Amino acid sequence: MWSLRKVTTSFFVIALLCLCLSDIEIISADPWSELSRIAMGFALPSFFSWPELIKSVINTLAFALIGVAVAAILGLVLARFFHWRVVRMFCAFIRSVHELFWALFFLQIFGLQTLTGLLAIIIPFTGIFTKVYAEVIEEADQKPLQSLSANSLKTSSAYLYAKLAVAWPQLVMYTRYRLECGIRSSAILGFVGLPTLGFHLESFFKQGDYAEAAGVLYVFFLMIATLKFWSHRRSLLVLLIFSFFALPFDLNLHTDSIQRFLTQDILPSPLRYAESWWNLEVWQSTFEWSAWLFSSQIQEGVWNTLLLTMIALVGSGVVTMILYPFVSPLFFGKRVRWPGHLFLVIMRSLPELLLAFVIVVMIGPSMLPAIIALSLHNGAIIAHLLGQTTRTMKLRDDAPKGMNLYLYEVTPRLYRPFLAFLFYRWEVILRESAILGILGIHTLGFYVDSAFEELRFDRAFFLILICALLNILVDAASRFIRSKLRLTALPEMR
Repeated sequence: MWSLRKVTTSFFVIALLCLCLSDIEIISADPWSELSRIAMGFALPSFFSWPELIKSVINTLAFALIGVAVAAILGLVLARFFHWRVVRMFCAFIRSVHELFWALFFLQIFGLQTLTGLLAIIIPFTGIFTKVYAEVIEEADQKPLQSLSANSLKTSSAYLYAKLAVAWPQLVMYTRYRLECGIRSSAILGFVGLPTLGFHLESFFKQGDYAEAAGVLYVFFLMIATLKFWSHRRSLLVLLIFSFFALPFDLNLHTDSIQRFLTQDILPSPLRYAESWWNLEVWQSTFEWSAWLFSSQIQEGVWNTLLLTMIALVGSGVVTMILYPFVSPLFFGKRVRWPGHLFLVIMRSLPELLLAFVIVVMIGPSMLPAIIALSLHNGAIIAHLLGQTTRTMKLRDDAPKGMNLYLYEVTPRLYRPFLAFLFYRWEVILRESAILGILGIHTLGFYVDSAFEELRFDRAFFLILICALLNILVDAASRFIRSKLRLTALPEMR
């Protein structure tokens, strides 16, 4: 028998066991000294070069705008055919691979070109847009469509002029939210060398120039905080057109290199160098290659990725339960809610990779920075959503006060949407857990990054496929649990 209490208890116990098995050692000799230096840098920020900084802001915004716009158009088209299994499987695969993995992949094909960054955003965002758009259209108010026959509803005209028209406000709302996500994704593309804000952030933090790093972060926060003021339809159209001129589209494609990479380099080395595939020894060598990769990298990478994911999932839930009252009008007045909202805006705007990178600088590359970063980021997102939900809640005249109000009145009424949001974030947390390996944590991302650095493209490609498969399995588990518990989440909140 499935129940909220049993599922909650089970996941909590699993997370505690995973925590006991994980590496949470603080490696830094003096983390408090490093923290004080970072705090001093944030208190006295420095802006290293205004022309260079403005150029990075423009690049970050341009990558996000073009990437999200193209992905949204493709998502609208594919959503029309989302009932086809092949489309659902295709979208599940492309969205299961993190943007940075796509960037590392295309970096080997196109190099540090604009196309690399755009494809890294367009491909996974297309999968996400397709899924959510299809669900929004399916769940939209069907009353305006009742006059149409069953055959008419299946036509493209009905899709364009009836179904899309009904769901359009929700689609626009979600697209605006994905633009914020696109800006975060665009920023962290700098970690692979693309000229966005993340490139300067990584450089300054590695060099210990915390004042300059703080200046870049403040500019990034300003971009996110002012999004609602400049993300109107007309202004976005102007900015989108400007973005095509701002980014250098100097395509220098070497077709021979691209063909070699896609047809040879990503093949397992025993197959790549074999004179013929119709040889038992070749396939035996391929099996041995796969077995070695599994025992030396995949096994540890998957294990650490799952450990981190389960801890961060429950950690996000704990952070949510602690923080949501501070942004709810049912518990506090504006003097408390304003700094609460500010903290949540900062935490949910800051990409997990950047937050984890800052913590790694302080305490070293263990799982602890990743746990803290993932828990704070995802917990802030869900806490914000729950805080918004409480605005529409009405309390009884004899409702309790203080802690009793929190424990026995509000939280029980919010618990089902809380679990819905949390389980939806499960897939996202897994994807982020894998990519945080770039920071030296031995998740799957660590081995993917190492394989690319060593030009072992066959290993990298195989490991990325494992990441995608793992993400698809977790997504399926999440949907199964949500269906058993009859949990639903609002599409615009995903």
